[in-house]
Amino acid sequence: MFFLLFPGQGSQKPGMAKDLVEAYPVARATFSAVDAALGTSLSALCFDGPADELTLTHNAQPALLAHGAAVWATVQGHLAGRVVGAAGHSLGEFTAHQAAGSLGLDDAVRLVRTRGELMYRTGVERPGAMAAILGTLTTPIGEICQAASAHGICVPANFNADEQIVISGEVAAVEAAMEGAKAAGAKRALRLPVSGAFHSPLMQPAAAGLAAAIDAAAWHAPHFPVWSNVTTEAVTDVATARQLLVRQLTSPVRWVEQVRAIAAVHPGVTFVEMGPGAVLTGLVKRLAPGCQYLTCGTAAEVEALLQL
Repeated sequence: MFFLLFPGQGSQKPGMAKDLVEAYPVARATFSAVDAALGTSLSALCFDGPADELTLTHNAQPALLAHGAAVWATVQGHLAGRVVGAAGHSLGEFTAHQAAGSLGLDDAVRLVRTRGELMYRTGVERPGAMAAILGTLTTPIGEICQAASAHGICVPANFNADEQIVISGEVAAVEAAMEGAKAAGAKRALRLPVSGAFHSPLMQPAAAGLAAAIDAAAWHAPHFPVWSNVTTEAVTDVATARQLLVRQLTSPVRWVEQVRAIAAVHPGVTFVEMGPGAVLTGLVKRLAPGCQYLTCGTAAEVEALLQL
């Protein structure tokens, strides 16, 4: 049995999906539909860059969804009946809902374009920062962030692995927490190149707009469960999914708990990362060592999956 994973922002890169589109007509049709839905050639940006434009939040998010949707469209018929669920990291949770049939492609790509625009605008109006904390800490990250709160808001944003946590908040507070993490044994504390303090209270001004965009989309009962970053549980009803996707904007991505919960419910499942890169399968290797995993973003990787 297979479990689908969809990457979040940061996995995009120029050239993404280009060979896939050249090899599979259904992937090419997916990108053509995305271009039509957005009224712009997102495909050209994905295939040829430039990287700095592709990395912009409002471009990266629909680009990643388009790539994941194109891969899924290519292999869907071959995996029918053997997918037990899907999950995504932050933006990837929206791609998971598109794969599950909760959202049509047009609605999904327009929704994440709006999400990216709202997040970018909020980051400009209320600047913030994010930082990756690597290594084992002698003090819980929550306490480190709390100690830094004298300088402003700082919270854990992504629990990616036991020794990889991302923090988010106001610049001075994040910098103070980085120093606190180093004092607590962190091997490294690195500022991330992002346009805002994602998954923190600083994103709250974007919540109303995101909720309106989610409500405006046409939703359908998913064909298989989509697991939530917020609750780390499987979601099968539309009302809950819509509420949690709004909450996700200002809540931490609890990826460690989420992957381990999925592996406990589906022992021995094969995780398939659909999109560019191998960030999520790299984390799965550490979090659920008893499970199989593979990447499926290029034409060669799709062919390898189909051979199974």
